[in-house]
Amino acid sequence: MTSLHQRIFEDIEQKIMSGTWPPGQRIPAEHELEGTYGCSRMTVSKALSALAARGMIVRRRRAGSFVASPQLDRTVMDISDIGTEAKVAGHAYSHRILSRRIERLSAADAAAIEEAAGDEVLRVECLHIVDGRPNALEKRLILLDAVPQARSETFAANPPGSWLLDQVPWSEAKHIIRAVAADAATAKLLTIERHAACLLLTRQTWQNGRTVTFVEITHPGDRYQFAGVFHPSK
Repeated sequence: MTSLHQRIFEDIEQKIMSGTWPPGQRIPAEHELEGTYGCSRMTVSKALSALAARGMIVRRRRAGSFVASPQLDRTVMDISDIGTEAKVAGHAYSHRILSRRIERLSAADAAAIEEAAGDEVLRVECLHIVDGRPNALEKRLILLDAVPQARSETFAANPPGSWLLDQVPWSEAKHIIRAVAADAATAKLLTIERHAACLLLTRQTWQNGRTVTFVEITHPGDRYQFAGVFHPSK
């Protein structure tokens, strides 16, 4: 049986894909969707978050949600939310924080993300679990001067990526996807063989030229794929 938030997701998706709602079209406000579907704001927000994770809509604070404009340079994925995508697809999802510590940005990490060595960062490792099996290992740096509220966040309720999407608007992002072989530690956490093929997503996001976060997410090669849907611009 289709859940209500998935029905809302599919209804809006159909309107976008059919062209009934063109790029730039304002999506009905959350309270309007609550009335239409007779549901809670949380249910509506869950559906809209999934649409935003797929790059189909853009959510703007205080302005509302809008159908995303076609982009010629759009890559195979936008800023995604592993948990939301899993739940929308009907899978059970959970996460486990493996480590969390505040430290100073090392010279090597600073050079990699082009920020100043010595800046305070929150380093977090998180395991994403789908249908009872490890689906991704996330290693993330959060710049605390850009996201000071992360200093006291435990990520018990929401994993770091989901929490950041809700808390901090980003203005620029860069990601790279490549194949890697699992080292011993990664293989143990993902319950795969050492040297097994994996997909590694490396992403850095900025807000007005300042790094918000840098993350490496490793997926078992046989349990995940990156896909995109492309449409010609009108």
